[in-house]
Amino acid sequence: MTSMAVIQDFLAQKRIAVVGVSRDPKDFSRGLLRSMRQHGYDALAVNPTLTSADDAPGYARLEDIAPAVDGVLVMTSPAVTDQVVQECARLHIPRVWMYRAGGQGAVSSQAVEFCREQGIAVVPGECPYMFLTAEHWFHRLHGFIMKITGAYPS
Repeated sequence: MTSMAVIQDFLAQKRIAVVGVSRDPKDFSRGLLRSMRQHGYDALAVNPTLTSADDAPGYARLEDIAPAVDGVLVMTSPAVTDQVVQECARLHIPRVWMYRAGGQGAVSSQAVEFCREQGIAVVPGECPYMFLTAEHWFHRLHGFIMKITGAYPS
């Protein structure tokens, strides 16, 4: 299970790249990017086909971002996650969060293992909304259900 300390450490950083942000402004990934910005994060959109997101620049790759980020929130398919964590290791990015709300999400067991081998702090799953904000009833309910079922990080 994911350690709450790893989650809190990730969320304590202010410069976060969100990899896999959609070009569609109504997509969940764009909503999460906006919410992070509203909560004071310098959240940067990364997608090879995105030049901007909500009046802020978009980046094709993590290596295009300067100065470097403190963590990466991955919202891609697991196959792409494998590539993203290798880029994180190459760029010495110390924290990775693999988004998952339902299903597999961005989580790849190979990517999780790679992060651990490389000394990258990893959150292998979870929805950041549960920890980022308590303003949406759905995310509070999601967290509550996880707590009563014993699935909430400790």
